[in-house]
Amino acid sequence: QVQLVESGGGLVQAGGSLRLSCPASGRTFDIYHMAWFRQAPGKEREFVAALSWGRGDIYYADSVKGRFTISRDNAKNSVYLQMNRLKPEDTAVYYCALDRYGMGPPTLETPYTYWGQGTQVTVSS
Repeated sequence: QVQLVESGGGLVQAGGSLRLSCPASGRTFDIYHMAWFRQAPGKEREFVAALSWGRGDIYYADSVKGRFTISRDNAKNSVYLQMNRLKPEDTAVYYCALDRYGMGPPTLETPYTYWGQGTQVTVSS
């Protein structure tokens, strides 16, 4: 089993920044992708950013390109999300996810078998 625990969420004013962290623990010897998704109130969960562990390929949702940066620390089996120039529409619960086998597109939920509990990000206008 793999455990994911997100941290770093909070309340920030529009234009501000936050950095989310997600260390993976447990059986972490197989990591294909790690990603961030988010779910705003009344909406479905959506893709934010993903990173392939082996090749380092990076994917972003159009809504966050140029503002958010996904990164990793291989030694700590951790993925991070630096969020700059935050907007009220970025308000959501942010989830970290891990895909062990790469059996589907990294921008979809289906390949990810491990999920964290989420961390709340609230951006005030």
